[in-house]
Amino acid sequence: MQAKPIGANLELDAAIADSRQRFIAANPASSARHEGAKKALPGGNTRAVLYYEPFPLTLTGGEGNRLMDLDGHTYVDFVSEYTAGLYGHRNELIAAAIRKVADSGWVLGGPNPFEARLGEAIVARFPAIERVRFCNSGTEANLMALSTARAVTGRPKILAFDGGYHGGILTFAHGGSPLNAPYPFLFSQYNDIAGTRDLIRQHAKDLAAVILEPMMGGGGCIEAKPDFLTMLRAETAQAGILLILDEVMTSRLSYHAYHGKVGLKPDMVTLGKYIGGGCSFGAFGGRADILDRFDPASPNAFGHGGTFNNNIFSMAAGFTGFTQVLTESALQQMNGLGDDLRTRMNEQLKQHRVAGTVTGIGSLMNLHFVAGEIASPHDVEAADPRFLHLWQMEMLLRGQYVTPRGMIALSLPFTRADIESFTGIFDDFLTDYRSILPVRQ
Repeated sequence: MQAKPIGANLELDAAIADSRQRFIAANPASSARHEGAKKALPGGNTRAVLYYEPFPLTLTGGEGNRLMDLDGHTYVDFVSEYTAGLYGHRNELIAAAIRKVADSGWVLGGPNPFEARLGEAIVARFPAIERVRFCNSGTEANLMALSTARAVTGRPKILAFDGGYHGGILTFAHGGSPLNAPYPFLFSQYNDIAGTRDLIRQHAKDLAAVILEPMMGGGGCIEAKPDFLTMLRAETAQAGILLILDEVMTSRLSYHAYHGKVGLKPDMVTLGKYIGGGCSFGAFGGRADILDRFDPASPNAFGHGGTFNNNIFSMAAGFTGFTQVLTESALQQMNGLGDDLRTRMNEQLKQHRVAGTVTGIGSLMNLHFVAGEIASPHDVEAADPRFLHLWQMEMLLRGQYVTPRGMIALSLPFTRADIESFTGIFDDFLTDYRSILPVRQ
């Protein structure tokens, strides 16, 4: 569908203004806190993705998949900390592990009993990871993986994909960020088999790595086509280029991570978010011959520092969550609920003749107010962002905590009743605003 020019829908603008006014009236304490925070924090914010107009809600606590805000409202959490909140907001097993190490002392300055056990669990579960190193975030994990690839291959360049996101200084939407790490990047289009193959072959002698998410997260929950991944593995292997799979988000889509689910063997895999059990976490792993370059007892070893790489809170919480809570059956149930939710939302969009598509896999998905196949971020660039803004405001006003960009992430505490309630509320939204939402042709 051809999107309407932004600014052309006065009825939509009026609906947004009305929703915002109701949101402001319902959240005076969050509004006041936001204004006060501006005195110390630029824009009252220290993490850009959490900001939205007219101001973000201030959250004060959580239980299971419920959140509470400063004005006393309770929400069902469909953000799940942008996938990091996989375990919900207060898992008792993880909380007990954190309390135990807190009572035992922290910042000890040496190895602790948990880091090797967590490493062993990751290596045992994720097929492409033969060795693993810990760090503090997904951003750091990807930086380390890319630098490792350049050092191992002796080549300078990295191939990434337009609209991709691999961390706060590795973000490639809308032309990229001026703050990006200064690697010499080449860019291709996600799921473009012929174009990407040609680019790899053209620059093979200079390419150290190809990096991608097997399902773009920040790019709109767009899945890589199987033949696209197959081509990438074949071309990189032939040219001696390292294939790096960013599984910071997607490793939650299968017990053996996404690469294990589809039978792909990348050279390196990066992890983060939920694996720390709610504490700061990142990891990069892969082939033993690559990661063993970090063995400090070996000649010419790569140095890898980081004061909090093995901090005892992340190690204890991560090990407990990964081995005691994140069972195969629990993951299957959560991802099954996500598949059902995405299917139902797509059916509702068709029933109401609204031009919209929900993309994704399992427990991760993204609503786009465009119709038709979505194979790359370019397929949604013409969408009018006001539709998603209206959706977010109305869902928040109805007790559903959702993201400004339309992304939805479930957590382990979700139930069938939560899904049924959400789809009922979504249906009400489509009914109420059908006249101003884009029409499916």
